[in-house]
Amino acid sequence: MDWTTRLGSPVGELTLASDGEALTGLWIAGQKYHSLGLEPGAREARLPVFEAAECWLERYFAGECPEPGELRLAPRGSPFRQMVWQQLLTIPSGEAVTYGELARRLGASARAVGGAVGHNPISIIIPCHRVLGAGGRLTGYAAGLEVKLALLRLEGCRALK
Repeated sequence: MDWTTRLGSPVGELTLASDGEALTGLWIAGQKYHSLGLEPGAREARLPVFEAAECWLERYFAGECPEPGELRLAPRGSPFRQMVWQQLLTIPSGEAVTYGELARRLGASARAVGGAVGHNPISIIIPCHRVLGAGGRLTGYAAGLEVKLALLRLEGCRALK
């Protein structure tokens, strides 16, 4: 059984999902692939995992740099996507990498990496917004480039300066 809750944020309404133990989804309103992988019949609830994520997000939007490892995360996806999402977790706040750089690290094509990044089911916490196009170009964000730019600015991303 999947559970959900909704939260307001500076980048729009957030929908969080959980299997009851771990966070399985975090989508921004209007995001491409919103709720993908969420079981039909998911019900709204207040769970400890949601309270922890809400606290984490409050700290994040206040300009702190909470670590994703503070939360129990269980994104659903293929082994390749899991591998890409694990790489995203290694990108420090305030930093960015390119799709090409991630592809080289993983020995995969930039297109395959881009697909996995775009299907990240736990936005913000698994920081897919920290991935840029070739030459540091702002490109490719399922919630829109304005949201990506807002998140990178909030983190003081050096690649934007």
